[in-house]
Amino acid sequence: MKTLLVGINAKFIHTNNAIRLLKVNASFDVDLQEFTIKDKTKEIVKKITEYNPDYLGFSCYIWNIEQIKEILSMLDLPKTTIILGGPEVSYDSEYLLEDYPVDYIVKGEGEIVFNQLINHLKTNESIDHLSNISYVNNNILIKKPITEIKDLDIIKQPYFLKEDIENLPNKIAYIETSRGCPYKCSYCLSSLEKKLRFFDMEEVKKSILYLMQNNVKTFKFLDRTFNANKKTLDLFDFIINNHYPNTVFQFEITGDILDPKIIDYLNNFAPKNLFRFEIGIQSTNENTNKLVNRIQDTEKLFNNIILIQNHNVIDLHLDLIAGLPKEDKESFRKTFNDVYSLNVKELQLGFLKMLRGTKIRSEYELYQYKFNDKAPYEIISNMDLSSSDLKAIHNTEKMLEIYHNRGFFKNVIFDITLCFNSPYDFFSELFKFYEENNLPTLRYQVFDLYVNLLEFLKLKLNSDDYKKFYDLLKIEYLSLSKIKPKLFFHEKEDKQLKQKIYNKLVERTGKDINYFYKYGVLAVFDDYYFVFTYKNLKMKKYQVKRPL
Repeated sequence: MKTLLVGINAKFIHTNNAIRLLKVNASFDVDLQEFTIKDKTKEIVKKITEYNPDYLGFSCYIWNIEQIKEILSMLDLPKTTIILGGPEVSYDSEYLLEDYPVDYIVKGEGEIVFNQLINHLKTNESIDHLSNISYVNNNILIKKPITEIKDLDIIKQPYFLKEDIENLPNKIAYIETSRGCPYKCSYCLSSLEKKLRFFDMEEVKKSILYLMQNNVKTFKFLDRTFNANKKTLDLFDFIINNHYPNTVFQFEITGDILDPKIIDYLNNFAPKNLFRFEIGIQSTNENTNKLVNRIQDTEKLFNNIILIQNHNVIDLHLDLIAGLPKEDKESFRKTFNDVYSLNVKELQLGFLKMLRGTKIRSEYELYQYKFNDKAPYEIISNMDLSSSDLKAIHNTEKMLEIYHNRGFFKNVIFDITLCFNSPYDFFSELFKFYEENNLPTLRYQVFDLYVNLLEFLKLKLNSDDYKKFYDLLKIEYLSLSKIKPKLFFHEKEDKQLKQKIYNKLVERTGKDINYFYKYGVLAVFDDYYFVFTYKNLKMKKYQVKRPL
C-alpha cells in the first residue's frame, strides 16, 4: 500500500518539516511530494493522481489551506483515504469533513497518532481509542481530544533523510529545541499548547553538525520562545565554536526575558551576522497587551534591543501587529514610531489574523471585528480601526518594506525620517506621493526608487537638508551595485579634473589609468571626490580629498 504526504510551501527555499517528521516516525514506507503555492493547482492534482496513493496526507497552514481545498475539490481518487494535518486544521476544522472528500483530520502533534492511524486502518482495527483525530462514523462526528507528546525524545528527527542531501544547500533547515510556549497571547496558536517541552540538546547539536557538513547555510529554529530553554547559552556557545563559514542561525526570541549577560557574551564572542534574532513586540500600548494576555516589559525589552544594536553583531528583525484590541490608528502610529526609533535592520508590520481556535477569534464580537472568512483570516476592521484606517496602515507598510526592509537605503533612510514629524508620517506621506504621481510599488528598478525618493524630498525638505541627503544617497546608491549602475545624477564633465583625480589614484594604487576610465564612476562632493569602480561583480570605493 502506498502512502503519500504532500507539502505545499510558501517559497522554494522552504522545506516542510512536518511531513518529514511523519515519514521518519512511521513504521511503513512513506513518500513525500513538495510544491510551492505558486505551482499550478492542476499540475499538483495531476502529479498526485499519477501517484494514486492508498493514503494521502496534506500538511495544512494558513498560506496553503485555500489551495488545498481547491485540490481536494478537483481530486478524483475514490479509493484513496485522505488525511489532513497541521496547525490550520488542528482547531475548529471539522467543517472540512463535511464539505470536502476528507476522511480524517490529525490534530496537534501527529508523529505518533499518524503512524497508529494508518496501521489501524490497514488492519481494520478499531481507532476508537486514538487521540488527536476527528472523523465521521455512521454520520456521527467524532472529535477526539488533543494530547501532547510528553517525552519529545521518543520522536525520531527528520534531518538525516538521504533523499534530502543534494537539496540541502538550497534550502532553509528548520530545527526544534522545544515545543510549546510559556505565554498565552490570545491571537497565537501556540497559546493553546499546554506544556513547554524540550528535546535533548546533544541530539540537536548532532543534527546541526550533520546539516552543516552537508552544506546547509541557513538554520531557522522553530521554537516559539527559544530563550525559554535554560540551555540557551550552551547552544549559542556550541554554534560559535562549531559553525561553518557563511552560516546563519535564526531564532525567535522573547526580548524582555533575554539575560543581558547572554547579550554581552554574544556581542563579545559571536562573529558578525552569525545570529539573527526575531523579536515580537506587536504593540507598546499596555492596555492592548493586557487585553490579548501578552506579558511584556517594554522598557526592559527596548533596553535589551539597544544593547544588541550598540554592538551591531546580531541582526535584528522586529514584529508589529496592527489591529489588536483597543489600539486605534493614533495608538498604532505611536507603537510604530516607538519601535522604529530603535533603528533595526528589519521591521515587519503585520496585520492581525483571526486564526481558528484562538481566543481572540472567539472574542470577535466583543471588539466588533470583521475579518475575511478565508485564510489567512486577516481583519477588515474593528471598533477602533475602520477599514480605511487599516488601508492607510497597509499603504504605510508598503513603503516601509520598499524603503527600509529591502536594504536599498540602509545607511540613510533612518536619518531621513528624522526630518519629518515622525517615521510613520514619513512613510505615510511617501505613499501619498507615490499615489498622486501614479508610481509603481511593484516591478520597479532600484534606480526608480532613488529618483522617486529624491523628487519627494525636494518637495518636503529645505535646500540644505535636501543637498545633504542628495549627496548621501549618491554614495548609498553607488555602494549598492556590483556592476556599473545607471546614474540618477550627472556630474558636470570636467575632463582635466577627472584626469587629475584618476592620476592621483594611479599613483596610490599602481593601476593603469584606463582601469578607472573603463570601470569607474566619479561623484563630486563638497569636501571629497569619490570614485567607484565596478569589475568582476566587485565594487571598490576610492576617496580623494578636495582641493587637489
